[in-house]
Amino acid sequence: MPKFVKILKKFPRTFWVANIMELFERWAWYGMFMLFALYLTGSTDTGALGFTQAQKGMMMGSVVGFLYFLPVITGAIADRIGYKKVLIIAYTLIASSYFLLGRVSTYESVFAVFIMLALGAALFKPIISACVAKTTDDETSSMGFGIFYMIVNIGAFVGPIVASLARQSGWVNVFNISAGVIVFNMIIVLLFFKEPEREESTKTFGEEIKTIFRNIIEALKDLKFVLFLLIIVGFWTMYNQLFYTLPVFIDQWMDTSVVYDNIYRIWPWLAEQIGTEEKTIAAEMLTNIDAMYIIIFQLIISYVVMKMKPIHSMISGFIVSTIGLSLTFITNNPMFLFISILIFGLGEMAGSPKITEYIGKIAPPGKTALYMGCSFLPMAGGNFFAGILSGSVYQKHSDKITLLKMEVEKRGLDIPEISDSFSQTDYINRAGELMNLHGHDLTVYLWNTYQPYNIWMIFAAIGGVTVVAMILFNWLVVSKKTGDR
Repeated sequence: MPKFVKILKKFPRTFWVANIMELFERWAWYGMFMLFALYLTGSTDTGALGFTQAQKGMMMGSVVGFLYFLPVITGAIADRIGYKKVLIIAYTLIASSYFLLGRVSTYESVFAVFIMLALGAALFKPIISACVAKTTDDETSSMGFGIFYMIVNIGAFVGPIVASLARQSGWVNVFNISAGVIVFNMIIVLLFFKEPEREESTKTFGEEIKTIFRNIIEALKDLKFVLFLLIIVGFWTMYNQLFYTLPVFIDQWMDTSVVYDNIYRIWPWLAEQIGTEEKTIAAEMLTNIDAMYIIIFQLIISYVVMKMKPIHSMISGFIVSTIGLSLTFITNNPMFLFISILIFGLGEMAGSPKITEYIGKIAPPGKTALYMGCSFLPMAGGNFFAGILSGSVYQKHSDKITLLKMEVEKRGLDIPEISDSFSQTDYINRAGELMNLHGHDLTVYLWNTYQPYNIWMIFAAIGGVTVVAMILFNWLVVSKKTGDR
């Protein structure tokens, strides 16, 4: 019997149940989240909410940043009262939140429900990785976490495809599907999930929380570690533009009928299945090819960088990711996205997995778990700053509605303000009539006049600073004697 098969047989039922639940949770999350920026800022006549880019950025950045910070507390809750009970609570919160997100429309109500979703996701997040850790050993952990990472990306790939097709019949379907998937997870946990062994704590919950924060403060006294975490914030800030900014940029500035036509010439059936009724390809379908590339190439890239020191792999990956992400915003030709997102994805695959590996290497003896527990902090910070960039910064420099309003004001045209009775689409159409520029011609005029693509310089600058900081960190801070480099 091959060793591969022998290792697979060693995984207990809880391991496979946990991975199945992770698959569906990621399906639900990315099915919603890849489209969320479009839903928040899209025109109200399409069923979207019509919020500004700044409102979108503030909501997504702060709440998702909050989500990545919370597991430090929610992990302690799960260890105290049991994984199964916390999973039931988490799924109840998550399913309810998805259901409500498709039915509330004011900024305050959407914000509140999104926070509720973050609470549920934060309860769920540490449990599954803990289940994988507790159901693997030295022999099976490498394959176990490899399976786990593959499962995450399968869910992240399938979810947006299903959601994109569903939203053509109404935005509420996106949230209904995510809620239904989580209800399915609830059934799985009730029928099949077996509580893994865990140590019973003699401390009160308050004492455990105090201990956790005391340990974090202790870890953050290591200035070398803190500097590394701050540098990594730059990578996550740039990376998250894939979800926060790119879908909106594609939707506002790119004519994706070009992609539909090219696919149709090669494979008509596929174009009809993934395309819209207008014979275009939805923005989220195009951004989702990053997950497809990861599924195809991750094992190959992991093998290529396997013998590289983590910091060298991170530096190389961050450079490639910066180039790839910058290229996605330079042109309004959607066909170019297949190349630019591939470049971005290759860098992501080389750099992102090495972050946790490097943290494990620089952790002092006996403090690996403590340092690993701090790895969420750069992700929280990265989401927060990504929200700012995709919000007020994008709105000022690249938002189509903002730039059109500038042109309308410059020409002295009399057009009503966008409101509940006068949507973004109405505003664009009215401006086009008065300017004698219709549809694609208006978009091309704004593109050439206001150059919204220059936002690539901001993203490139963040990536460049991150790379330079990482190189200096490697040269000047990391001791040669430790062999960390």
